[in-house]
Amino acid sequence: MANDDQAKGKAKDIGGKIKEEVGDVTGNDELKRDGQTDQAEGKLQKGVGDVKDKLSD
Repeated sequence: MANDDQAKGKAKDIGGKIKEEVGDVTGNDELKRDGQTDQAEGKLQKGVGDVKDKLSD
């Protein structure tokens, strides 16, 4: 079962992918970089959630 960090991390990763694509399509490099940063943060947060999940087993 997904914990809060896993869910929030996945959501941030998906949101970051959307931002990156919009930035790419519109030629907005700052938005593209923001999206890439959000993806990295989301993956990190999901990883923290994965560790918490393993420790709770």
